[in-house]
Amino acid sequence: MPHVISASLLIPNCQVAIVVSRFNELITRRLLEGAIETLVRHGLPDNQVTVVHAPGSFELPLVANRLAHTQKFAAVICLGAVIQGETTHHEYINHQVAAGILNAGLSSGVPVTFGVLTCPTMDHALDRAGGKAGNKGCEAALAAIEMINIGSALTQQGL
Repeated sequence: MPHVISASLLIPNCQVAIVVSRFNELITRRLLEGAIETLVRHGLPDNQVTVVHAPGSFELPLVANRLAHTQKFAAVICLGAVIQGETTHHEYINHQVAAGILNAGLSSGVPVTFGVLTCPTMDHALDRAGGKAGNKGCEAALAAIEMINIGSALTQQGL
């Protein structure tokens, strides 16, 4: 029988940061609302959530990295929306944002979750920000909760 470590989706008493892009605010505002609603629904008082607005998705990793390295937050949730448009500009942004968010988590040891939409059109982004495809802000918050609890479970196991 394998030894299985899993985590609940009840959030412990902690502080959580959300970094959200102002660019494409029609989308990111919905992602933010979904993330906060999810954290509260899973047991975190909203006064234990710190929201930091960044100019755009490209700036998310720098802010997330700084917040994660303070060790004041149990997790940092990154929310943004990069819409493809008519040039390849989105490709450069998407790759760097994803790598930067990953690096912030790896270098700090704090869960930093990816709630950045990378969509071909505004309609697709709306679908993923509370429309027919759900809300990726909620999903990023759920991932943060689970990662907080996995970290605790690993610590309890001496891992």
